Amino acid sequence: MSRIHAFCKASIAPVRAEASDRSEMVTQLLFGELVEITEVADNWLKIHSFMDGYEGWIDSKQIQDLREKEVARWLDGLVVEHSEFRIVQGPEGKQVLPKGFFRPSDSEEEFQIGKSTYRFLNEEDAKPSSLIDFALSYLNAPYLWGGKTMFGIDCSGFMQQIHRVFNYQLPRDASQQVEIGLEMDFEDREAGDLAFFISESGNIHHVGLLISKDEIIHAHGYVRIDHFGSNGITRKMDGVHSHKLHSIKRL
Repeated sequence: MSRIHAFCKASIAPVRAEASDRSEMVTQLLFGELVEITEVADNWLKIHSFMDGYEGWIDSKQIQDLREKEVARWLDGLVVEHSEFRIVQGPEGKQVLPKGFFRPSDSEEEFQIGKSTYRFLNEEDAKPSSLIDFALSYLNAPYLWGGKTMFGIDCSGFMQQIHRVFNYQLPRDASQQVEIGLEMDFEDREAGDLAFFISESGNIHHVGLLISKDEIIHAHGYVRIDHFGSNGITRKMDGVHSHKLHSIKRL
């Protein structure tokens, strides 16, 4: 394949030995790290890091392509951020970045990488006013099989964590969470309901939170907002139908 370059747009992205979420994590990419894509396997990409030459497989939704000129521009004057955490406003909402991420040396207020612009924010922590507001604070957190934090979370871990703050104790896995709550007809759905999704093999394999009748927040590559309908989830970024609806539950 021709040379394709990209940057890590997730705060932290796991790099795995094989093209599977269940495969061993061999390293991580931090936001802004440049890679070359060397192989494609379904939704997985084999990458070669510019920074340390390490190779492995990454979820394709956690990186974004760059043109040759954009690569050169990004590498010019690049520095490593030393602050404990920084919050940026980017194309897909707010994002918390850990120390060690990459940014241009002259970027104190905002910076651009490829076609994406990021602006630094200064915010104080505040108790979330609602379940949905708290869920939105996780936007752009990277997907990590088994994860439960801003820097790596899976779909059911996400639902468990946001409900726990409001004293709802959910089981760990989506296949367990689907067993609780009151099942709702699709026409009666409302913001705050949980939606569960079924795989081709008939297993409950995904869960998300409705933030309106037609939108859902869920962890899929990263925590994101997508379209929700009677057939399930349709990704906003490319119009792909990604998850088949099983049921809607209200706690």
